[in-house]
Amino acid sequence: MAVDAGLIEWVAEALAPIGTVTSRRMMGGATLYCDGTIFAIAFEDSLWFKADGESDADWDAAGCARFTYAKSDGTIGSMNYRRAPDDVYDDADAMQQWARLALAAGARAPAPRAKRKR
Repeated sequence: MAVDAGLIEWVAEALAPIGTVTSRRMMGGATLYCDGTIFAIAFEDSLWFKADGESDADWDAAGCARFTYAKSDGTIGSMNYRRAPDDVYDDADAMQQWARLALAAGARAPAPRAKRKR
């Protein structure tokens, strides 16, 4: 299933007061950035916000599940992303509140390592 383009448009519209949202397609989904900081992924019709150890308690309190996926060896993997609360899909203030938490986690994340040349 493809990423919901309308979802990405909504995120960009709702977060316009915070910054410019851009996206990059990745593994059947899209990675979302706000002014260059990664803060979310969109997969199918769902939005997943970046989380970390500092923000996990907030996500847990809101009942936001961790992003999990099936690995090729049959085990389950997880990533530091949390399912967006339902109200972000139709409330710009809620979108901004949760996106700010995700942006803070994105800002704290270590810079990606440079790819090694062969």
